[in-house]
Amino acid sequence: MTGVPILTLLVALPLVGALVVGLLNNRDGSKDGQIRWLALGLSLVPFVLSLLMWASFDASAAGAPFQFVERHAWIPTFGIEYYVGIDGISLMLIVLTTFLTPIALLTSWESIHERVKEFTIFMLLLEAAMIGVFTSLDLFLFYVFWDFMLIPMYFLIGIWGYDQRLYASIKFLLYTMAGSVLMLLAIIGMAWLHQQATGQYSFDLLKLYELRVPEHLQYWFFLAFAVAFAIKVPLFPFHTWLPDAHVQAPTPGSVILAGVLLKMGSYGLVRFAFPMFPEAALAFAPVLATLSVIAIVYGALIAMVQPDMKKLVAYSSVSHMGFVVLGIAAMNVQGLQGSVYQMLAHGVSTGGLFAVVGMLSDRRHTRLISEFGGLKAVMPRLTAAFLIITLASVGLPGMNGFIGEFLIMLGTFRWEPKFVVVAGLGVILSAVYMLWMFQRVYYGPVTNEENRHLPDLSVREWAVVGPLCAMSILMGVAPNIFLKPMEPAVTRIVQRMESREPMRVDAGWRRWFSGAMAPETARARANGEQ
Repeated sequence: MTGVPILTLLVALPLVGALVVGLLNNRDGSKDGQIRWLALGLSLVPFVLSLLMWASFDASAAGAPFQFVERHAWIPTFGIEYYVGIDGISLMLIVLTTFLTPIALLTSWESIHERVKEFTIFMLLLEAAMIGVFTSLDLFLFYVFWDFMLIPMYFLIGIWGYDQRLYASIKFLLYTMAGSVLMLLAIIGMAWLHQQATGQYSFDLLKLYELRVPEHLQYWFFLAFAVAFAIKVPLFPFHTWLPDAHVQAPTPGSVILAGVLLKMGSYGLVRFAFPMFPEAALAFAPVLATLSVIAIVYGALIAMVQPDMKKLVAYSSVSHMGFVVLGIAAMNVQGLQGSVYQMLAHGVSTGGLFAVVGMLSDRRHTRLISEFGGLKAVMPRLTAAFLIITLASVGLPGMNGFIGEFLIMLGTFRWEPKFVVVAGLGVILSAVYMLWMFQRVYYGPVTNEENRHLPDLSVREWAVVGPLCAMSILMGVAPNIFLKPMEPAVTRIVQRMESREPMRVDAGWRRWFSGAMAPETARARANGEQ
């Protein structure tokens, strides 16, 4: 695909699709069906394009760290560029995004009945923003996509959500915007440091990787990035927006939120926070690991007592994403590969759980576990699909969840065994709450007469659960298909971190008050004079 601006196409196609849908006249809702099919077709084009990109990707990565690079001046005065490219990590996350978007649109057939045109536009805009986040190699461009992504998700929750949708959408926006502001300050600070050192502003990620950041600034810049990404993960104690957002979001919104949006926080840690501020990252790694294991156990315990299926799955995301951050904190090849793999596995399995729970909710207009029971006799095909996705979520060997958790725990054991002991408890609890929920919903006698005549999977619903089940199994039995492309990128990041020594955690705080933040001192440090 030499000479083809494939990354620009991946971002532009959903934007063009949103424009095409926006031009359709559908005031009376008569074209809802056409719009649904048009949106589905438009969303499949980026998926096919991402697979072609994967086929052309050089997994050996003997040359430059990023491939399919496109670079054009945007705001030259401040060194801002349209600069995009991918490595194996971002490749896998782009494929995940383009894979889940058509599935999310398919789940909207029964759950979205009003303002279908507007809903479709926001979904396509969201896809473009998500792909933009994973391709950006200019920090300013990354921030533009990062913040733009909040707008469509805010409206998806606030307009098409459930009873408390406004509360949930505003809470989601405030939490993520608070983190974004901190990150923006750090991004501006990095560009200023580059200007002090070279005389020119730059937001080029590779240049900022090589920038010598003074220790006292590295401390605060890392915290600014880490908090922004921890909110998006979300990591304990920044998680409280997630259950509300998941429960109130429509099914397609929950699929994308769990499947892709949460991964942007962990991706940010891998791509930006750790490589740009390695000494500070290594110093704070035990803190992140501690918060991670708290999230793993806390999320599992809270999920266990939830009466609402959707809220149970939402808290399971808090627990599972804790594993992802734990592997990043370990910062060795096994731990980091496991984290990236777990991002993919969680996107598939948890996205699938939300999709199937949405199917039950569309049929019964309730998500309470107590309202179900005995569905295996009524809906055997949906039961089988739910079982496969549930087993993938709990990490059964041979399913996708097992590979990621195994690598994370292996890498963490090599780094600090005590964290593995606590994380292992989360694995056990995950099986408890997921299988207990499955047993209460699908096994036993039919306890509610309204459940006796529920329809089984339709052809459209097969198109939703079929690919999710197939991917859950494929990732479990053939993990090297996904591990091989990301291995060189993971190795580069780990090697960069291994060459550094952790700074003292309290150094930045002490220097803040000792006058080390004086402009002339910072300028001198940036120029290497101290």
